[in-house]
Amino acid sequence: MLIGLLTGVAVALSPFYFTIYESVPDIKIWSTSFFTYESHYYESVYVLAWTLTNKLVPLLLLFIWFFTCRHWWYHAILVPISMYFYQILIIFNDDLKFADYNQVLYLLPVMALVIPSIYLIRAKIFNKINDVDKTMQDLEDEFKIRPKNFFEKVKDYF
Repeated sequence: MLIGLLTGVAVALSPFYFTIYESVPDIKIWSTSFFTYESHYYESVYVLAWTLTNKLVPLLLLFIWFFTCRHWWYHAILVPISMYFYQILIIFNDDLKFADYNQVLYLLPVMALVIPSIYLIRAKIFNKINDVDKTMQDLEDEFKIRPKNFFEKVKDYF
């Protein structure tokens, strides 16, 4: 119940996450007591923070969706998660000219695993439809994964 409440609050606050970058100064070198960061490619830490915010917030929402989704197709969410993760890595690569260059080539291995898996599950569902007299909702409910808590679901993936 507490995890559900925290998840709901995290999703409800998501519009405010997009404005976090406004707390970053518009300078090339940002020094704090914890770190010093120099923005080479963007020439401004503010622009870097804006760019990262526009990638991190959807990634956070996709992670919440992935770990709370109970449908049989939830592995398909791994494709946009890997896309956003790759884009964040590219943002930190200061020598790159275009942030979204050739990302499909890096996503191919993820897609090569996820898409056939989803197709096989779909094929099993349609085989069961032909064999028994169940509705599509009954079959989806049968394939839903119902972990006891959030940590057990995380443990299933790692």
